[in-house]
Amino acid sequence: MIKSIKASKSEKILFIFLIILATFIFTSFFLLKNKCLFVEKNRLSKLNFNQPNNIVVMNVECGNVIIELYPDISPKSVERFKFLIKQKKYDGSAFYKVTENTFVQAGDIEYGNINNLDYSKIGSGKSGLGLLKSELNNDFIFTKGSVGFARTSEFDTEDSEFFITLKEIPIYQGEYTPIGKVVRGLDILKKIKTGNKAIYVLRPDYIRTFRMFNSN
Repeated sequence: MIKSIKASKSEKILFIFLIILATFIFTSFFLLKNKCLFVEKNRLSKLNFNQPNNIVVMNVECGNVIIELYPDISPKSVERFKFLIKQKKYDGSAFYKVTENTFVQAGDIEYGNINNLDYSKIGSGKSGLGLLKSELNNDFIFTKGSVGFARTSEFDTEDSEFFITLKEIPIYQGEYTPIGKVVRGLDILKKIKTGNKAIYVLRPDYIRTFRMFNSN
């Protein structure tokens, strides 16, 4: 005759704890591997805009980021940005500089492409189109989702690199050239891999494609 063995109270508590721990580990692993799970994909076929010629679509791992450009504020800079997009120069561009909940930066065409990532030179690459003069606007506030052209410590050194703010950054006002604003997909940008306090992001996320909205 086989006797039933009753678990003690402490054993039951331990068993329940192990189940909870295993569930937590599995859930954490699943969410880590599926970082895009709870973001809106922004399907282009369902979107309409009053000025589609000034709308661009940046596709990254978690979906489409929709940006409205401001040619009335910075005409030369927006013209350059559109030209690079139409030439597909941003495709494969790495988000090599990312500060969590602050900003993401990409657009080094020469040394910051996913197929040619040179950390010894990244941030100094050129588009071959020459430098732009800064188009500063003292009234433009870099709120969450603002898009601006990056530069060196000197004005009039804008070329191809750009940044997108993930929060309001007042000190950028009148210091950087504004070129647009994210109108959809800010939550997608927050999923981009950060640098974890390093200067540059190792094995960074990148732009899959960057297109004019009216070309899709």
